[in-house]
Amino acid sequence: MQPLHELADLFDYERAAPARMSEVAWAYISGGAADEHTLRWNHEAYARLRLRPRILTDVSHIDSRVTLLGRQHASPLLLAPCAYHKLAHPEGEIATACGAAAAGATLVVSTSATTTLEDIAAATPDPKWFQLYVQRDRDFTRALIDRAEAANYEALVVTVDTPVLGPRHRETRTPFALPPGLERANLRGFGTATGAHRPSETNIYSALLDPRLTWKEIEWLRTLTRRPFWLKGILNADDAARAADLGADGVIVSNHGGRNLDTLPATIDALPEVAARLAGRVPVLIDGGIRRGTDVLKALALGATAVLIGRPYLHGLAVGGADGVARVIGLVRREFEMAMALTGRRTLAEIDPSVIWR
Repeated sequence: MQPLHELADLFDYERAAPARMSEVAWAYISGGAADEHTLRWNHEAYARLRLRPRILTDVSHIDSRVTLLGRQHASPLLLAPCAYHKLAHPEGEIATACGAAAAGATLVVSTSATTTLEDIAAATPDPKWFQLYVQRDRDFTRALIDRAEAANYEALVVTVDTPVLGPRHRETRTPFALPPGLERANLRGFGTATGAHRPSETNIYSALLDPRLTWKEIEWLRTLTRRPFWLKGILNADDAARAADLGADGVIVSNHGGRNLDTLPATIDALPEVAARLAGRVPVLIDGGIRRGTDVLKALALGATAVLIGRPYLHGLAVGGADGVARVIGLVRREFEMAMALTGRRTLAEIDPSVIWR
């Protein structure tokens, strides 16, 4: 087993992770929709963007802290909601929460976690957010929000881009199902805690998702909580503006990690239009394809307030548990601060579109 200190970047963790989990688990975590064009484009689009450096700036102090909705974060790195952490490591979301806390990063906990939101919240006192998949049973949805508030989750993140699942062929080929002993712990007692999450070959609908979700339900959800309220899965600037009009405190530019509709644009390509339309009304976050500190710099230069990473911290979890998660976050943060220094940016406020080489 290769020591963690010998894994130099996120790609090293990605290469090491498959040996630490089952073929079914790896297919689920690594796969995208259909031909996986969007999955590839998410990172390739960052690689196409070039940086414009500035020299002879005093960068003896780099401050990468960011304030989101009134609370200061150690860096603009958050952990995106991902399902089924126990597929990667026996300690699952508990290990992820501990690793995130050690690295000073906020974890967004998935509805489809394999550990209850209460147990995850109790694992560390550090702030966490809760991601909500709206359930067909509205009373159960309300109960999930109440539970998150009671467990002191700081924000609610509603995923809005998944009325149905996309054609994830890697999952189909394995085929994917939760192994014995694992469950969707937050859905316990609801009838969908165990079993496969994909519909049959003659149906496109999943019992875990509500295809009836519309803006009307978003208005209703907004009335259920006073917590900061984010919509995740925005690519269209018109949708971003409507989200702000309906009271969203922020939006997350996301194509679901390339897992739903293939040939969607990379999120970094969609970001500038969304950020321009919102013009600072609410913060804009972005996920998808971030593997380097330079990717973080580019996202902030093009309008993001902060970024979320997903698969990379699951790779870290698989390879090294809580320590692996913390190290993955630390590697990205260190690269980001190096990129800030090498482009002459000492604070996030100094990162603007002029960082991008036109």
